[in-house]
Amino acid sequence: MNCNEVLANRANELLGGKRGEYKPVHPNDHVNMAQSTNDVIPTAIRLGALLQLAALTESLTRLARAFAAKGKEFDSIVKSGRTHLQDATPIRLGQEFAAYGHTVERNRDRIVRTADDLRDLGIGGTAVGTGLNAEPQYPALMVKHLRAMTKLELREGKDRVQLMQSMGDATALSGAVRTYAADLGKIASDLRLLASGPRTGLAEIVLPAVQPGSSIMPGKVNPSIPEMVNQVCFQVIGNDVTVTAAAEAGQLELNVMMPVIAHNLLFSMTILTTATRVLAERSVDGITADAAQAAHWLERSPALVTALAPKIGYAEAAKLAKEAVAKNVTVRQLVMEKGLLKGKELDEVLDLRAMTELGVPGEREK
Repeated sequence: MNCNEVLANRANELLGGKRGEYKPVHPNDHVNMAQSTNDVIPTAIRLGALLQLAALTESLTRLARAFAAKGKEFDSIVKSGRTHLQDATPIRLGQEFAAYGHTVERNRDRIVRTADDLRDLGIGGTAVGTGLNAEPQYPALMVKHLRAMTKLELREGKDRVQLMQSMGDATALSGAVRTYAADLGKIASDLRLLASGPRTGLAEIVLPAVQPGSSIMPGKVNPSIPEMVNQVCFQVIGNDVTVTAAAEAGQLELNVMMPVIAHNLLFSMTILTTATRVLAERSVDGITADAAQAAHWLERSPALVTALAPKIGYAEAAKLAKEAVAKNVTVRQLVMEKGLLKGKELDEVLDLRAMTELGVPGEREK
């Protein structure tokens, strides 16, 4: 309504009239015409999200490429895998980073697929979606002009009543964005853990320093960028809860909670776009690996007995793992000490690189 009044007042000024008289141009009869807040605002939300979509997906593509590049760079570095935060079978650092990139790509594609439903516009539904007082040509013409103005692929909605009743399409996009935030937050936490140290943590990677880490501990450097990303992800997850609650609060022919839906959806997309880009540019691009540290932990991992299980059985392998930990020796040292495997056979079974590929070490050529 306020927009209609401003436009009417300005038109009347240009025509020689005064503000507030609404002659000869009336805000409702002439400016508003076939529009209603009830179909304009849902349409605006859809357009706003679609216009923000390109920047978001571009930032995801940028991050995915950064992880892919590190995946190739680190492909020769074999390290200890970890499940339940306990030692697990070997994995290449490059495999971890490549997987992060694939996770980002899958989220990008999911967001794009989900956003497609927002291209269906309910404009022309007027008050309750039935189109009362709208010219029959109005919906199609509006979609045509909006398509030309925004350069977006837009469609005339098939059921304008449904598009007015439900905020499900916006909620679905918010959910896809939240899903990405959950994955991205996990990745950021992984980076922090892998970079923990430098002397009493894992320290398998080194994150670029962006600022001094402590006002009381000289020389300390914190993982500031991943920590920022974590906090953005928390905010996005909370925003999605608000969007979901607001979508559920709609009643009958209209959801009057649209302002909070619009705010939180667009806010989530905006901050996640920035966080994703900054993570790529200020952190992932500059990550380096400490191959010696990765090898240090891997050689001491009792999980290497997993490769011995096909040769000596699960029970014996489990005993070896416990004994290696108790004696503080490596699995290789213990196997040699007991004479369980020797020479070439031992080297083939405990081939660390081979353990990161599909198959049974020592039996691939048979």
